[in-house]
Amino acid sequence: MLDANVLARAVPRWCAAMHAAAPELNALDGRLGDADLGATLDKCATLMEQALPVSPASPDSLEGIFKRCAQASAKASGSSFGTLLTVALMTAGKHCAGRELLSAQDVAALLSEVITTLSARGGAALGDKTVLDGLDAIQRALSGAAADAPALALAGAALRGSLDAFRDKPNRMGRARMFADKTIGLDDPGMVALLRMVEAL
Repeated sequence: MLDANVLARAVPRWCAAMHAAAPELNALDGRLGDADLGATLDKCATLMEQALPVSPASPDSLEGIFKRCAQASAKASGSSFGTLLTVALMTAGKHCAGRELLSAQDVAALLSEVITTLSARGGAALGDKTVLDGLDAIQRALSGAAADAPALALAGAALRGSLDAFRDKPNRMGRARMFADKTIGLDDPGMVALLRMVEAL
């Protein structure tokens, strides 16, 4: 179950993981893009750390935490991935309005909304070998999970399976699409970033 206390404890772990993964993600992104994915997420993490913990005057809620993280992400970068992260967090905040607790199935429903919103914002579709495919794999795993299933383990396994499934396919979005044939055999940097996020939790 996910509530505000669980989320508040998870954010610092997410931030620490993004700091640690920055060199790896920059290197992966350098093969396909601008080599700034790690730097973007590192800066997002720094600003999120400054935005939390929640001050006494701020609402201690899922909605409030997601929105503060979104605001911090928005200040960090105008990069495409940074923008998508901001939109995803804002979508999560809106989805959680008035909710105190999310089950694995509730998180799956949230992810479905995030995928739809990000696809509309960025133009990517499922199958384009982007972070959306990783989110979709997690969404499908959680939507079919039993109430007592280990949600994070299922999410990690689903995401690793998605990376394996897409590794030998070309990227069809972003700068990587210009080098589509060269992306065959490479992992999508955004999907790897998502894996590092899940592992941190």
